Amino acid sequence: MTPVRRLLVPALLAALLGVAPAAHAETTPPVKLAYVEGDIGGTQTIWSEDGKRVIGLIEYRQHRKKDVLVIARTAHFKDGSSDSDEAEVRVGDRLESIRGRMVIRDTKGKATLDLKIDVAAKRVSGFYTDDGKRQEVDDEFDIGPGTYWGPLFAIVLKNFAANADGDALVFSTIAPTPKPRALDMRFTRAGAAKITRTGGAVATTRFTLLPTVNFLIDPILKRFVPETNFYVDGEKPPTIVRFVGPRNYAGQTMRLD
Repeated sequence: MTPVRRLLVPALLAALLGVAPAAHAETTPPVKLAYVEGDIGGTQTIWSEDGKRVIGLIEYRQHRKKDVLVIARTAHFKDGSSDSDEAEVRVGDRLESIRGRMVIRDTKGKATLDLKIDVAAKRVSGFYTDDGKRQEVDDEFDIGPGTYWGPLFAIVLKNFAANADGDALVFSTIAPTPKPRALDMRFTRAGAAKITRTGGAVATTRFTLLPTVNFLIDPILKRFVPETNFYVDGEKPPTIVRFVGPRNYAGQTMRLD
């Protein structure tokens, strides 16, 4: 993505969502869980979009305490910047969000966005930086336990088959643009795809992830908003073999294998 388009995309998204009907998070129920979630910890290399350069490293920890899952994920980039996500969710028959946090830091380690999400209180608080100016946030949002962000996207996708309506699964999120907004996202099953990795090719299914507003706005969003692609194998439970998409609202594309 060119630098100019990278700057235009957040502005366009904000403008489109500003004139579109507000997303209603509570209308998307918590997804059904077909697989048991437990303790996970590890790291993952972040590659450039073409897979030729290492640009960072992800630290991921997931710990289960009875029926509550606590997740922390931080992406550290070679230029010194980082993106962090935290999520606390209730797991059982369904994935029910409780609270979370998003933090984005610049190359000097200074936070440019720090948002706390309280699902029960329907509140998002903190701050974001827009055009160099700090904007405080302490607002009520139409969110419910079916609202997901950051590392929760992968869990939603893992359970796609148990929740999809045909080839699509719609859920709610809080998205920084950089202003936080409540909107709906849609996973779409796009078709079969082969992924070449060390040791040979892997047969996968490609899923796209894009905001969804209505039939008038969606085609425009699809043209201008960076598409996020997930490549998932056919095993049980399914595994995300590759991710290619923007690291955050700024639009820098990264790849995870």
